[in-house]
Amino acid sequence: MDSGAFPLRVKRHEVVAAALPMQEHWLPMSNLDLLLPPLDFGIFLCYKRNQFMSSPDNMVNVMKKALAKTLVSFYPFAGEVVQNHHGEPEILCNNRGVDFVHAWLDVGLMDLDLHHPDVSVHGRLVPTKMHGVLAVQVTELKCGGLVIGCTFDHRAADAHSANMFLSAWAEVAQSKQITLLPTFRRSLLNPRRPPQPDKLLDKFYVPQSSLPPPPTGDENPLHHLTTRIYYVKSEEIDRIQSQASCSSGSKRSKIESFSAFLWKSIADTSSTQRSRTVKLGIVIDGRSRLIPGGEGESRPLERYFGNVLSIPYVRATVSDLQAACLESVAGSVHGCVAEAATEEHFLALIDWVELRRPKPAVVKVYCKDENDDAAVVVSSGQRFPVSDLDFGWGGPVFGSYHFPWGGETGYVMPMPSADGSGAWIVYMHLMGRHLDQLEARAPHVFLPFDYTFLSLDA
Repeated sequence: MDSGAFPLRVKRHEVVAAALPMQEHWLPMSNLDLLLPPLDFGIFLCYKRNQFMSSPDNMVNVMKKALAKTLVSFYPFAGEVVQNHHGEPEILCNNRGVDFVHAWLDVGLMDLDLHHPDVSVHGRLVPTKMHGVLAVQVTELKCGGLVIGCTFDHRAADAHSANMFLSAWAEVAQSKQITLLPTFRRSLLNPRRPPQPDKLLDKFYVPQSSLPPPPTGDENPLHHLTTRIYYVKSEEIDRIQSQASCSSGSKRSKIESFSAFLWKSIADTSSTQRSRTVKLGIVIDGRSRLIPGGEGESRPLERYFGNVLSIPYVRATVSDLQAACLESVAGSVHGCVAEAATEEHFLALIDWVELRRPKPAVVKVYCKDENDDAAVVVSSGQRFPVSDLDFGWGGPVFGSYHFPWGGETGYVMPMPSADGSGAWIVYMHLMGRHLDQLEARAPHVFLPFDYTFLSLDA
């Protein structure tokens, strides 16, 4: 069923502010935040009707009250991103509040077309953020279920920060103490004095002023980026990991193995222009790599609110990827990750940005070169706490990020399935022709997500 054909009815639109007053102040962006252009990303969670649910109005009130209390600790989400006198973004912590929409959709959970989120989710179940740093929408479904959708300003928060917030919000809704309180100590990511940038970073990042103008539009819809969600069984993930590690001597991680499989598969779908290149970027979280001391904490960055990311990338020609075995491709992916997954890489990146401020810079893999056949970024969502997001009526039966980030570079996010089977939900934002051919060439891996994968009878 095309769930996108049913109109969304807004029952109420209000602004939820933090429950306690705060003194207005500015929270500067770190150098790693400044690498993000104005982008929003979304998360949505689907809950089935069960005996623990009260009326929709009562559940929405529980979420609103819990949100107001949670914003006391996560106060930047109640603020606004504004420009300072240098033209750089900062967060004005003024307790403007969060836009909160209560809506109704005349579709049952099993009829939602979750395979095509561009139609069913974008701007419908995940709100379009018009103001502030965060927007929230709670949508009642015809079957009595609920969908919670959130849209975050990526300049203010990465997925780790959003995960902390969602977990805290669910804990407060159940009258529990927040397990992981955020810290906003920007000094944890201060540049060194004097800065010590690594010139190798010039191949991963580029000043925005040096970018070429955007290409002219391609009228072929198969060459446009589109979004689909897939279910990948745990045995397929294990098989891919085994093939990527068969004789290497060291076992490749699941995310490295899957990234290699995807990189090679995209190249295998290219039948012409084999001299063109395919770029693969890997999102690296620096929290476990940077180990600043202070306040007796062994890992203070685990609670850090903001962006602590780097996106190195590797490139190869279509012909080389087609000729290589998966083990060899996985070795290239591992080398790319190993180069950036160090404390020195992140310290050098912070310094690299410092020497170029206030001129903005961007991730280079996001900029498609003339000789590129395709470019894609893979981000691991394995820490997505989908099974823990219980607001008092049980955990979600489905959860996913939603990040159609624009441009010409694809984006892929694998995350754990809510069914607890070890399977993955894989959010894929790629060219239509690549998605069609991936489904045709590897139908046993990329299973189009539908209601049969929801645990509706549990």
